[in-house]
Amino acid sequence: MRAVVLERPNSFQLTDVSDPVPSATEVVIRVAAAGICGTDLHIVDGLFPPTPYPIIPGHEFAGEVVAVGSEVDFLSEGARVAVDPSLFCGHCPACQRQRGNLCAQWGAVGDTVNGAFAEYVAVPAGNVHSIPDSVSFSEAALVEPLACAVHGLNRLRLTPGASLLVVGAGTMGLLLAQLARRTGAATLIVVDTDQSRRQLAEKLGFGTAASIPDALGELPSGYDFVVEATGVPAAGQAALHAVARGGTFMVFGVAPERATLEVSPFSVYNDEITIVGSMAVLNTFPAALRMLASGAVDTDVMVSHTFGLGDFAEALRTVRERTGLKVQVMPSR
Repeated sequence: MRAVVLERPNSFQLTDVSDPVPSATEVVIRVAAAGICGTDLHIVDGLFPPTPYPIIPGHEFAGEVVAVGSEVDFLSEGARVAVDPSLFCGHCPACQRQRGNLCAQWGAVGDTVNGAFAEYVAVPAGNVHSIPDSVSFSEAALVEPLACAVHGLNRLRLTPGASLLVVGAGTMGLLLAQLARRTGAATLIVVDTDQSRRQLAEKLGFGTAASIPDALGELPSGYDFVVEATGVPAAGQAALHAVARGGTFMVFGVAPERATLEVSPFSVYNDEITIVGSMAVLNTFPAALRMLASGAVDTDVMVSHTFGLGDFAEALRTVRERTGLKVQVMPSR
């Protein structure tokens, strides 16, 4: 089969590799659509510590089951599916506390083992979720980032009638904002320096601002909830100053491992600020799939570009240049 193989950071090629064969508890998926996200850029750049090399990346994907392991009795060839890439050990302290996303041996398809920027990929059958006929493969490839947004919203504990500031009008910021609106945020502003991204947010019905100071002009006392969804440390630093007394600040974007934020302990104490993080997916795939199928997310706006495997370099450039929004790879092209 054809696959994008990342031999080492910043060195990849489209090449022929052996077709995957399922173990007794796996299935093989013919990949129909696979999204590129910020984590993929970190992996390509060698900035995601869990990733070994060489590897076939790609963790946001959907497709069709084409081979089934001998012990799998709940899936059959031809099933249309989306895949939760999460790989948890099941026995470390975090897993025993039902916090598998914090697993001591955390892994993910496309992040630590071969993934979906290929024609086929083998995955644990337990990670596979059937999709209804009404959901396209392109839409189903959005379930993984949407499941991250569902987990983020669970961590945020947004209260009805609250004010929310989302910093970053990329895929993750706009997915979380769409979910938060349904939860009952009374005031919801999305910040992005990029005018085209703000226009996308406005198309989805959100108020926007070009900067955090501009957003504070709307609500000088600060926002009850502030979500940093860019992974840019400077944006996170500025976002901290937008949290109202008694408010919550959530780190949702993936920043470089060694990046830092300056936090005033006195302000955290005196203003009773809560700081939380949200890491990947935690048993939120079924909820995300139901929400996607129900129309809770505007998928037409979210997917802006599609490429074939042979155009993977161009697809990466499109993501880096922040042209459009969600970029997907279609291996059958």
